[in-house]
Amino acid sequence: MSNEQTQNVNMESTDAVMLEADTPTERYLTFRSDGITMGVSTNYVIEILTDHIITELPRVPDFIRGIINMRGQIVPIIDIRLKMGKPRSEYTDTTCIIVLDIDSVYIGIIVDSVQQVLDVDKTQISAIPVEDQQGLVNGMISLSSQEVLLFLDCEELIQAY
Repeated sequence: MSNEQTQNVNMESTDAVMLEADTPTERYLTFRSDGITMGVSTNYVIEILTDHIITELPRVPDFIRGIINMRGQIVPIIDIRLKMGKPRSEYTDTTCIIVLDIDSVYIGIIVDSVQQVLDVDKTQISAIPVEDQQGLVNGMISLSSQEVLLFLDCEELIQAY
């Protein structure tokens, strides 16, 4: 094999490695709320709380459940189920609060359960059809388990609260 052929082979393998590295993947924490599977970018996730006392506030919308004191940081708590217009449900032992940092604004969302962390190829995310558009969802993807994963629009979440 000549030097020229060797260089071409090396460049091709380098290109393949670069293509793999350039694949736009992002990690998402998946959770369930009212039977819907949703995901939030792990870039926003600060902590998952399973046992925290929520201080209720007067004269706030129903979906704002109150506030918590997380190591000196006051965090408003939104019940994502109520924010989506779903009926109130009793909290169970799988109910938890996902604390998010969205543009330096801390906010907690109450979800029915946390599932797993997935690596998602962002090029596979589809837009929500206009007629079905939800204010809190900015994309969706089919999972291998015949399930659809909806992506939480964190920017819209803090605008809406």
